[in-house]
Amino acid sequence: MTALLSTARIRAALTAMFLAFGLSACGINNVPTLEEQAKAAWSEVQNQYQRRADLIPNLVETVKGFAQQEREVLTQVTEARARATQVQVDASTVTDPEKFRQFQEAQNQLSGALGRLLATVERYPELKSNANFLALQSQLEGTENRIAVARRDYISTVQAYNTELRTIPGRWIAGILYPEAKPMETFTATAGSDRPPPVKF
Repeated sequence: MTALLSTARIRAALTAMFLAFGLSACGINNVPTLEEQAKAAWSEVQNQYQRRADLIPNLVETVKGFAQQEREVLTQVTEARARATQVQVDASTVTDPEKFRQFQEAQNQLSGALGRLLATVERYPELKSNANFLALQSQLEGTENRIAVARRDYISTVQAYNTELRTIPGRWIAGILYPEAKPMETFTATAGSDRPPPVKF
């Protein structure tokens, strides 16, 4: 009798083990795994945008010291930074298309204002050669590159996650086990980015 109970327990344990292995092999954990990867990638995007926002006050102060008459451009950068930092999209709201659009629009406005600021610097040779400005400009350029990489990585992880939610068996698994899972938003190209910038000599 004891041997039968022991054998039954061993069989039950083996069955549970094989069932758990079979379920993990069939992709039952793909939805939450891909969702967490996409959220981590989004955190890196936010991290790089925050890095850029942190550099801007120093850049504005440096330019202000050399180019007092550029008040309008400096004000535009400061206001665009304030708007960009007010629009927050955390990992739990990347499924909201409207919030994501607002976030992207605010970041695009800040990019445009920064571009105008850096273009005005061309009129000030003494500013262009200032060591502090050159260091800030280099950090800003590096940050813009990091933003591009972080956005690319985020787009890639969201594509994998959204694909899992739309294809079988992921669609079925999500519908049954993860009904709260929603497709995440991704970046779109800025209007006019398909046209090359004008070149002036």
